[in-house]
Amino acid sequence: MREPIFRGIATALITPFRNGEVDYEAMGRLIDWQIESGINALVICGTTGEGPTLSDAEHKECIRYAVERAAGRVPIIAGTGSNDTSYAIELTKYACEVGADAMLVVTPYYNKATQNGLVTSFRAIADASTKPLIVYNVPSRTGCSIRPETYKRMAEHENIAAIKEASGDISTVVATRALVGDRLAIYSGNDDQIVPIMSMGGLGCISVLSNVLPRETVEICQRFFAGDIAGAAELQCKYLNLINALFCEVNPIPAKAAMAAMGWCENTLRLPLTPMEEANEQKLLACMRALGVEV
Repeated sequence: MREPIFRGIATALITPFRNGEVDYEAMGRLIDWQIESGINALVICGTTGEGPTLSDAEHKECIRYAVERAAGRVPIIAGTGSNDTSYAIELTKYACEVGADAMLVVTPYYNKATQNGLVTSFRAIADASTKPLIVYNVPSRTGCSIRPETYKRMAEHENIAAIKEASGDISTVVATRALVGDRLAIYSGNDDQIVPIMSMGGLGCISVLSNVLPRETVEICQRFFAGDIAGAAELQCKYLNLINALFCEVNPIPAKAAMAAMGWCENTLRLPLTPMEEANEQKLLACMRALGVEV
């Protein structure tokens, strides 16, 4: 088995904004708090980080800044995927140059691809990278899904190291595990499936929940790795209401509202995302308070 990029929880970090610009001061405080809370890795400029609406300059600067701020304390995983493979290659090369530890590369969206197209695209990005790739499957957003037999073909490339599986289909995870064994690390892309996917050999989760509860989300994995499966399942269930509230509107709308309520950033998103509807926000805050979060 290849050395995993991380074991446990990687926070898919929000990107804070102020006055229409990236708020690097707030980002720095978030990075420090996440690391001090025991998080195992950080994902920068992913879906939760509103990567699609960052300018090219902002996208690159967020990656560079996060690498510098983390200073080797945890792996930095840069979101470098695009529906334009040449741009994904450009971002990937840049992230490698500035010291990112791995890349999170989503399947092409809108133009989509055949399974052969997916393999060819990911191989091209992996060829250009000096760091490992995590292939990100989230068909609810992209309209494009990776089949288990396609993962098997991708596993042949030395730079394609892992999967972020967010299809929500446990059967796909089981079939993939059967085909690739431990040649690809599997990470849950859904907070409500951390324990189920780890039970199939998964190594953790790329998490939205851990923006709000980093220490508590890490504990789910710690219990599982220590053999306390029942304890891990108990925590999975304990946080289910908050997980559901964090996804009652399009991610990262609720995550931004939660982090703003905690005082970490402004509740500012970029169009087409808009602030959370008041009724949903009150339900979210109620879930947070029920778990002892100060808002």
